Amino acid sequence: MLVTTQAVVLRAIAHGDRTLVLKAWTRRGGARSYVVRTGRRGASAAVAQPLSRVELVADEHPERDLHSVREIRVGRPYLRIPYEPIRGAVALFTQELLLRTLRAESPDPDIDAVVEEALESIDSAADLRCLPLVLLIRLSAPLGFLPAPPMPGEDHFDLQEGCFMPAGAMHGHLLAPPLSLALADLLHVDFADLERVRLPAQVRRDLMDHLLLYYRMHVEGLGELRSPAVLHTVLS
Repeated sequence: MLVTTQAVVLRAIAHGDRTLVLKAWTRRGGARSYVVRTGRRGASAAVAQPLSRVELVADEHPERDLHSVREIRVGRPYLRIPYEPIRGAVALFTQELLLRTLRAESPDPDIDAVVEEALESIDSAADLRCLPLVLLIRLSAPLGFLPAPPMPGEDHFDLQEGCFMPAGAMHGHLLAPPLSLALADLLHVDFADLERVRLPAQVRRDLMDHLLLYYRMHVEGLGELRSPAVLHTVLS
């Protein structure tokens, strides 16, 4: 069956001289894998760039894991990400996070909205220092483990349970008040609010490390991401 959809490329792997295998997040069907012909009569190299926003026509069959692309083109190119190293580093982190977490083979408008807002912000926002934190929090909502806001007196965030509570949990995955309060404030921040957020570099770094641990606790098989080490360096 021929389907037409918008998609974000999450990974491209060469398969032979003139073929690529793309992993993409699609508006129509969620996570999908495609075979794409390249070369003079095939797709341009631009469609294979991580996080490329593309429009494609594919021949999809429910019993297959790999679908054949008939047509593909870049929908909206980025204006700044390819040319600014800091934006490139944030994009690399975003690509790795989305690749590891977006697995459902079904449409999800809430994930679409988070991804689209994040990509627009990476390409245009003036201050990207807190964008990875906002992305981790915003994406946790459609993935099913958004932290519940704290009630009065709940100044410790329990990574294991995904909620705020008073001190006294019987395990070691409890954030102390400085990081917990920063997380509580970020629950009310969207991508449009990035410029008003002010967090010290060490707080950003520590909170990001703990949020990634939170993801590993709640996303089966997530594993360690490689890109945060680069991100910590360029955003310090």
